[in-house]
This record gives sequence, C-alpha cells and structure tokens, in this order.
Amino acid sequence: MALQGALRRMVPGLGCGQVAQSVSRFRMGNDQTTVGLSNDATVNQIQEIISDNCVVIFSKTTCSYCRMAKKLFESINVNYTAVELDMNTNGSQIQDILEQMTGGRTVPRVFVNGSFVGGATDTQRLHEEGKLLPLIHQCQVKSETRSAT
Repeated sequence: MALQGALRRMVPGLGCGQVAQSVSRFRMGNDQTTVGLSNDATVNQIQEIISDNCVVIFSKTTCSYCRMAKKLFESINVNYTAVELDMNTNGSQIQDILEQMTGGRTVPRVFVNGSFVGGATDTQRLHEEGKLLPLIHQCQVKSETRSAT
C-alpha cells in the first residue's frame, strides 16, 4: 500500500490565518514494505520535514491544542508547516516515531529551528518568556544564509 500524507503550510502572501491545503504529498515505502522496514523511510521523512522547515507542527485537525499552537504562529505572522496526522495514512506510525524522538505521544509536537520545543502550552510559554521569536529568527537567518550561497 502506498503511504501518503498531507502537509498544510502557511504561505507568504496569503495573509495570516489562510492556509494552503496539501501543498506537498509524499510517498513513504512501497507495496512490499512492512511496518518495521518502512520505519527507516518514515523516520527519514520526518527528519527531512523538520530540517527543511523553520516551524513544524505535527497536529490533528480536531485537536484544540493543535489549533492553539497554529493560532500562536499565525498571530505573530510566522509561517509554519503542519503535518496533519489524522489526515495521513501512516499518522499513527508517525506519532509512534515522534514519541520515540520527543518522549511524548500527545499532539501537537512543535519543532522550531530543527529542535523539539514541546506542545502548545510549552510553545506559548516560550513566546511569553520572549524565547520563541529568537529561535525562529535563528532559523530564518540560517535559511537566508543557505539561499545566498
């Protein structure tokens, strides 16, 4: 079975609160892949998403805490990539891997500048303490430096 997932990404120019649906679809594994064997491919895909995007939210569309995390980034006009686990055919497997990576299974799982920062309340606390925007700025500077080379 082909394993595909949907990403939601805040897109510059659309304005705060508007989201482009399904900007990317990705294939993980193939018809012959078992769960154990596809784990490496899924881990690699997760790591790639985290490293290629300044802000990543592993989320579920029905989760109020996930909406809270997304609204926080929207309120400070920061683009993010959301991986909607409940819209992804291997969302449960991704959630299992995230648990191994972060020590928690709940959503959202928020990553900024390649590092896990926590859930919605952890992210909100970082923002209130003035620590979130500097992390985002570091990532944006790193991205601009890569673009210039």
